[in-house]
Amino acid sequence: MNLKQLEIFVRVAETKNFSAAARQLYLTQPTVSAHIAALERELNTCLLVRNTKGVALSETGKELYAYAEQMLDLEQQIRLRFGLEGGQKGCVLRIAASTVPSQYLLPEMMAQFRVRYPGEKLKVLETDSAGVVDLILSHKADIGFTGTVLDKGNCTYIPFYRDELVLIAPASAKYQEMRNQKELSWIREEPFILREEGSGTRKEAEKMLARIGIAAEDLCVAAVMENPETIKRSVACGIGISILSRLAAAQEADRGDLITFPLGEAGGERDIHLVYDAGYPQLPAAERFVEEVRDMYRLGKAPSEQVY
Repeated sequence: MNLKQLEIFVRVAETKNFSAAARQLYLTQPTVSAHIAALERELNTCLLVRNTKGVALSETGKELYAYAEQMLDLEQQIRLRFGLEGGQKGCVLRIAASTVPSQYLLPEMMAQFRVRYPGEKLKVLETDSAGVVDLILSHKADIGFTGTVLDKGNCTYIPFYRDELVLIAPASAKYQEMRNQKELSWIREEPFILREEGSGTRKEAEKMLARIGIAAEDLCVAAVMENPETIKRSVACGIGISILSRLAAAQEADRGDLITFPLGEAGGERDIHLVYDAGYPQLPAAERFVEEVRDMYRLGKAPSEQVY
């Protein structure tokens, strides 16, 4: 087994087609097939399931793909670190981000980073906070941004932005009157729109509601949604109320489409975190991006870092 065989295997797995992989690698299809066959013989397993639509990974193929991708990433990092030929070709800084940092904070960070390092290529992978951590731990992303801290793996979290979660409701007379109430116990009776499982906003919102005596089980859940834009429009249409970042709800609140309520006397503040795997070799671009975030948010060279 060698890196060339693994590269061919990964390319076939991603394109799901021998011919497409061969074209991308500037090889003939028989050469690609021969390398895959040799790999399967050596490992004594079927890696790819052939069918009329193309090929798909077998269960053992999925396992090998996870390992092979990491090995090829490491090879690329070695080439970059030591300036070897091919080290720059196709090198992309992979940034995983949950919804709020991805939509409301990351664009400005990337713009400033590109001004300083115009040759760097960036790829954003948007998912929920749990998905961000999974991508970091599987080394499919180099750095990430989350709206909560997950006790999973061995990730380092750098809090860099203080966000606030707020209750949002339609701008109707009914909810305008609710502003006169000091407590939020009334939300138990209202249809509620939750973020999806794995969302940092959902995890933090449930903790904040518990702090004011409202358990997640007490909510009358009308819907579960992933996209904040969909949630805002659904709330404005009267489907229910929800909890979102003030960043996400700012424009609609300013226009009068939605009204916002603080989450109790203590408010709904939470940290947005930059996250990475400190035990895994980092691309120079990743290190530069981390430093850029520290500079932008005046964190200094030794910010308060947490390891989970």
